Amino acid sequence: MAKIDSSASDLAFTAELFRAADKLRGNLEPSEYKHVALGLIFLKYISDAFEGLHAQLEADPHADAEDPEEYLAENVFWVPKEARWAFLQANAKRPEIGKLIDDAMDAIEKAPANEGLRGVLPKNYARPTLNKTMLGELIDLFSNIGMHDSADHAKDLLGRVYEYFLSGFAGSEGKRGGEFFTPRSVVRTLVEMLEPFKGRVYDPCCGSGGMFVQSEKFIEEHGGRRDDIAVYGQEINHTTWRLAKMNLAVQGIDADIRWNNEGTFHRDELTDLKADFILANPPFNISDWGGERLTDDVRWRFGTPPKGNANFAWIQHILHHLAPRGTAGVVLANGSMSSQQSGEGDIRKAMIEADVVDAMVALPGQLFFSTQIPACLWILARDKSANGHRDRRGEILFIDARTLGFMVDRVRREFSAADVEKIAGAYHRWRSKDPATPYVEEPGFSKGATVDQVREYDYILTPGRYVGATDAQDDGVLFADKFNDLSEALREYFDEGRRLEELVLQKLGDIR
Repeated sequence: MAKIDSSASDLAFTAELFRAADKLRGNLEPSEYKHVALGLIFLKYISDAFEGLHAQLEADPHADAEDPEEYLAENVFWVPKEARWAFLQANAKRPEIGKLIDDAMDAIEKAPANEGLRGVLPKNYARPTLNKTMLGELIDLFSNIGMHDSADHAKDLLGRVYEYFLSGFAGSEGKRGGEFFTPRSVVRTLVEMLEPFKGRVYDPCCGSGGMFVQSEKFIEEHGGRRDDIAVYGQEINHTTWRLAKMNLAVQGIDADIRWNNEGTFHRDELTDLKADFILANPPFNISDWGGERLTDDVRWRFGTPPKGNANFAWIQHILHHLAPRGTAGVVLANGSMSSQQSGEGDIRKAMIEADVVDAMVALPGQLFFSTQIPACLWILARDKSANGHRDRRGEILFIDARTLGFMVDRVRREFSAADVEKIAGAYHRWRSKDPATPYVEEPGFSKGATVDQVREYDYILTPGRYVGATDAQDDGVLFADKFNDLSEALREYFDEGRRLEELVLQKLGDIR
């Protein structure tokens, strides 16, 4: 395999690798196969990192290459001999390869130096339903990752492979994939807008950890240091939490990610945290979030969220955890910008009057794996004059990005780098004091509005109303979805008509 020496070739290699791995999947469901493949990529990553340091220690006469403490000091996981990739690769064709992988995962978790991996790694490769020939072929396939590269580049490449595979499996799983993965271009937009260079970064529903990965990459790309930020998160799904722990370990990110089966609302694991940056993509319009048990919660500063929709519970939880000069970016369904149901309009009004809404971004449809309805970004700030920015108290920036993006296939859209820059650039110019980069309104795309103007629109925050574009009442539902709902209603109506007709004919027959 040729040496990988550029980001473009890395991406091409990773895409080719995913296609090859997907061919080996056979009849295995993507939701099951992703744990098989991602677990092996993780194992390859920590084994490569271990072997790299092991070689250095062997060359040092004052070091013991088999002492786990040497690896703990360098933030490298200790990998026992029976768990090292070379051992598994040498035994990949044996029928008991599944048990050898399970034993390897178990040995890594039990190593005293690897306490952070306890209960994280998948250990069901020996199950009878898993094709052992496929496992051996996957090991051979993944053995090529980084084999001709420098240790640092091989490590980065494995991180890219893990992230790409997460995205690929999210696409394969469709709606279920959206439960653990936020599309990269959406995350990138939030990260570029918030610029989390330094401080505490938090995600209360962190999925597989993509927000944190992109934050770290942003810091690296701008010459910053990874250890300038501290990462915190919580996730209710244990399987997804395990994906996040592995993802962050592969990316070399030290993070405090919590899990419990009650969830962020009912058992907040980080009650005292005040974060400088919060990035979140909560599940849209959750109706069974247990709001009836939290009616007097301290987090509901702007009003008690409706029991049938968690959108404004998420927003208020995030504001509760925001530091006095912190900023947050939240992905929500479009309905959150205009809904007046069950007190949502009153909560939105209270937030606007408290001046915590900094910017609103309307996104195009088809950006997400889990839903086709369009979404929006809420940019929140506790202090709009903070951190050297222009004083924008009493103002909100509106950005209508619904026409941006390109179709990567017939069902899903992505933002280009230019699209992300257009959105983030408008936001930064609006906030900047620098006369060399003045903010200029772009009709149909961006416009700043005062709270007085927002009051005139009854506290509705749909950007199309402010930027000058023709904007029909947007309830966040695609026409195709409305048409399908209407078709279903008509189908039920006609079915009922036929049923009544048959009943009438039957009664007439009885009379005769």
